[in-house]
Amino acid sequence: MTNAVPRHRRRIATATTMTAVAAFVTAGVALAAPSNADSGSATLAGSTPAYATASADLGQTGTAAPLSVRVYLSGQDAAGLEAYARAVSDPSSSSYKHFLSAAQVQSRFGASQKQIDAVTAWLKKSGLNVTGTNTHWIDVTGTVAAAQKAFGTQLHNFATSQGTLRAPQSDVKVPSELAGVILGVAGLSQTTAHAVTNHTKDPQTTTKKGGISNNDPSCSDYYGQKKAPSSAPAVPAGYTTPATLAQCSVVPSELRQAYGVSSTGLTGKGATIAIVNWYGSPTMEADANQYSINHGDKPFAPGQYSEVNDPSQYTNQALCGFGDYGEESLDVDMAHGLAPDAKVITVAANSCFDSDLIASEAKIVDNHLADIVSNSWGELQYTTGGDIDPAVTKAFDQIFMQGAAEGIAFDFSSGDCMNNDAYSISQGLNCDPTSSRAQIEWPTGSSWVTSVGGTALALNKQGGYGFEAPMGDTRSGRTAPGAASWAPGAQTFGGGGGVSETESQPWYQSWTVPNKLSTTLMSGAKATQPMRTIPDISLNGDLYFSSTLVGQTTNGVYGEAGFGGTSVSAPSWAGFLADAQQAQWGVPVGFANPAIYARSWLANDVVQTPKQIATSPTHSVVFQYPASSPAAGQYRLIQYGLDEGLPAARGYDEATGVGSPNAWFLRSFGFGF
Repeated sequence: MTNAVPRHRRRIATATTMTAVAAFVTAGVALAAPSNADSGSATLAGSTPAYATASADLGQTGTAAPLSVRVYLSGQDAAGLEAYARAVSDPSSSSYKHFLSAAQVQSRFGASQKQIDAVTAWLKKSGLNVTGTNTHWIDVTGTVAAAQKAFGTQLHNFATSQGTLRAPQSDVKVPSELAGVILGVAGLSQTTAHAVTNHTKDPQTTTKKGGISNNDPSCSDYYGQKKAPSSAPAVPAGYTTPATLAQCSVVPSELRQAYGVSSTGLTGKGATIAIVNWYGSPTMEADANQYSINHGDKPFAPGQYSEVNDPSQYTNQALCGFGDYGEESLDVDMAHGLAPDAKVITVAANSCFDSDLIASEAKIVDNHLADIVSNSWGELQYTTGGDIDPAVTKAFDQIFMQGAAEGIAFDFSSGDCMNNDAYSISQGLNCDPTSSRAQIEWPTGSSWVTSVGGTALALNKQGGYGFEAPMGDTRSGRTAPGAASWAPGAQTFGGGGGVSETESQPWYQSWTVPNKLSTTLMSGAKATQPMRTIPDISLNGDLYFSSTLVGQTTNGVYGEAGFGGTSVSAPSWAGFLADAQQAQWGVPVGFANPAIYARSWLANDVVQTPKQIATSPTHSVVFQYPASSPAAGQYRLIQYGLDEGLPAARGYDEATGVGSPNAWFLRSFGFGF
């Protein structure tokens, strides 16, 4: 199965080469009418991947080869679930906020035991071994021969740009009497697409040394505080003059002040935030407590932090980078930092593959473990090694809609590779080179989650909100002191966004998103109807201009470094949403997008050229390495605010959505709308 990419980057991160490892991927999807050729079966249209062409066919896969398959179940009332999820989330509906319990959702919408038994009997009759069942799916193992018998297709090997891959030669079939029960089938195809943690630990970073005061001469406490030293080359004509030193890495207390949380007195009390990642840091709570103490905040109280994980069940550790503890630390630090009194629970998936990530999201929903779920990971929908299976996107959406019915909000970072086009992946830091075209990512592109984009946040002299620009950096090469000019570079790093090829525009976006945007696909083609556009909302996540300080233990030693990426933005929004829950007297916000667009006029409107720097056609800062760095004294020229292919404008845009939240945006949750 395809696996997901954590959406953070260590400051001055480097691109990571994708490992080419054949991994099971999903295949299967929307149910169609029974085939005319076989009146006793129904076809799962689209379950043959694009690479499975006649010209690439290398012949039959060995029939004795083993494989694992997951059959996703539609539940008792798929249409009713979608309708209820919308009604309970829509302020104009009489069912608004009439949330159901987890048990009620399962009883009303989950697969019935009769349905599970019927699908199980069919799979066993075909010679497959059932290894696990629940109200969402049935897992089976067996041989290629048994799978071919069950799903009415031949599995062949195909030559692809990523090597030899297995896939169905024709679309999958299921018994017609089960057509309304089966959502899709995953595991029949293979792909070399493999996502890893896209960051490196970099000691060459500008950080703060405790509290929010700073004595490091290499960075500024607020935008424009310090000019670049004379030993740095002069900035080119048209760049920001006088050149200013980039801000020091920010900490949660500064984010709370800048986004107005501090002025409201809200702390997220009564809310619970879940963080989903794979594996789990053994020092997470201790690290988060140390980080909070170091920066003037309260550590977790007894029972305020908890974990759900089972290391004995972890799989594919080598493929998934053995656990990205930096990502987990970042998520927990930001969620706790923006909502210091909210409970935080980390839910560790058993791997970075979709099947395990879906299982973690389902565990939260089935047990109502949290009110808000933050996810700082994602994956491409269209790659040279095989597109994401529509069966998987349907399975994710089913979980998100069940969460909406319970009043659970899901957020996902929008990604850090801009529009994922050829230029982005050739120049961008940590982009996936298997992207087959400009695109948004998944699950952030789902209509049932909040897609959180990134900004570059400038603090003012008082430590409050100065201005924001889109999250988009272009950097020079590292330049030694006294050099006559800046070294060539031009690597970029920016927030993800754009228009979906497959998701129609959800009702809540029709209020705000310009029709011209929502009907212009990322290929430039015009859509016949408005489509889903991301992000929905944005917060600070820039890598150089305003990186965020994060603490973690590495090799037994606790340390702190600057991070950037929409992985910073997503858990920050989760904390903000916990504060909003407290503002409305403890009632969960639930699926947050209708609430976001209903109050979009209150948000900070992030534009391409903030008025504070309107005289500078090319917005730039100078990044100086601190004395503690191996590159001490060296410089980079950073052009900020330019998100490749995603221009920011007044109102909604594909770089920052409706903009960023503020105190009035937060207070409005207490006004009953």
